[in-house]
Amino acid sequence: MMKEEAQFSKKYEEYLESILCIVTKKGYARTKDVANALSITPASVVEMFRKLDDDQLVNYRKYEGVTLTPKGKEFAKRTYKRHKIIKQFLEMIKVPKEIADNDACIMDHHLTAATIGQIKNLIEFIEEAPVSEEWLRQYEEFLQTGKINRNY
Repeated sequence: MMKEEAQFSKKYEEYLESILCIVTKKGYARTKDVANALSITPASVVEMFRKLDDDQLVNYRKYEGVTLTPKGKEFAKRTYKRHKIIKQFLEMIKVPKEIADNDACIMDHHLTAATIGQIKNLIEFIEEAPVSEEWLRQYEEFLQTGKINRNY
């Protein structure tokens, strides 16, 4: 029986996103690839592969690994996109890349679609606004000095 999207757990999202990234890089995802990516045991991966297969999100073949079903791929891409948006925002506010990636992984499973949409809108506004470079320079200066320079 297929779970409703809202019922997908953080764990499902992490697996599907990981599978998508591995398949994108290598063309396939095996148990050991996902185990390494998520820092878990191969036995745990096999157990989750079976659940994802039961929910028709992956096609799991013992000793061959997994491929995403169209529904699984769609869900994985949506999850990955959420992660990228949050990571981009965190990097924009000068969170170091590695920390931004880890924090985005935590945040993307807990924020609503509306919040992610507003973060995306803010990123687009900042990147497209005619004074965005000035604004970002002022922000960088604030991070270094702790003071807002109102003389710009």
